[in-house]
Amino acid sequence: MVDWRERVKSDPNVCHGKACIKGTRIMVSVILDSLAEGLTPEEAVQEYPPLTLEDVQAALGYAAELARMSAGFDLPRKPAFCYCDRAAPAHEPCSACSRG
Repeated sequence: MVDWRERVKSDPNVCHGKACIKGTRIMVSVILDSLAEGLTPEEAVQEYPPLTLEDVQAALGYAAELARMSAGFDLPRKPAFCYCDRAAPAHEPCSACSRG
């Protein structure tokens, strides 16, 4: 098992202190967004060449740790913005949206 603490670093001089993969400017949030959009870990590695599968595992481990730390906090019931199938960019939640 990969210890995320060895691969995920935060430096105020790199990406405004956002959590990144050590030695890169690839933010953990970018990796997680890619996986959430349906990329496989292998595809994420191809998309960001310095990335390794161990880095992707570390990003997931970091996210899991954050989720454990935030236990007890309510998640928002509705997104701040609606991402329905309308052609418009993100907009306030609407009745036309199947998720709103």
